[in-house]
Amino acid sequence: MKEMLEKIFRSFNDLSEDDIERGLAVFTPKFYKKNELLIEAGKTCDWIAFISSGTLRNYYFSSKDEEVTYCLTFPNTFITAYSSFLTGKKTFEYIQALTDVEVLVIQKKQYQELIRSSYGWLKFSNHFTEQSYVLMEERLLMLQMVSAEKRYADLIANHPEIIQQVPLKYIASYLGITQRHLSRLRSQLS
Repeated sequence: MKEMLEKIFRSFNDLSEDDIERGLAVFTPKFYKKNELLIEAGKTCDWIAFISSGTLRNYYFSSKDEEVTYCLTFPNTFITAYSSFLTGKKTFEYIQALTDVEVLVIQKKQYQELIRSSYGWLKFSNHFTEQSYVLMEERLLMLQMVSAEKRYADLIANHPEIIQQVPLKYIASYLGITQRHLSRLRSQLS
């Protein structure tokens, strides 16, 4: 289960063999059933997970009490309620398994110990933070600058499995459109 995580660590040239071994040792496997929550609003997130298999969504409730899916996360990526993880404050979001999910989890205390243990892990942490920011900015700009048709086409091109794994109402919410609009897009692109 840790093979892909090890591959990612090895691709980051600043981690020594010892760094990699220490890192792999502190990630522990966890399993979630479809629809199970990894975290819910009002809780503090003290972990980062690496997704070995399955699909997750991050969502929150709008001021109109509507669910808004703002992130879909697929295998071989990291996930956390990042602002809560960084600040120690309660999160506003929910992270839900959309399929059965296998993750490798590191607790915040262990993560901080890794960062203090070597310059390589400090650089890895900085890279993780930078990548999280870049992804957030890309998502925001895509919602504002790219048509719904292009956003949908890109999503399907990069994650064709999404149609089988994610209910259409969540895909529509993620794209920032109604389900009706998504149905029209799907029929146009078929």
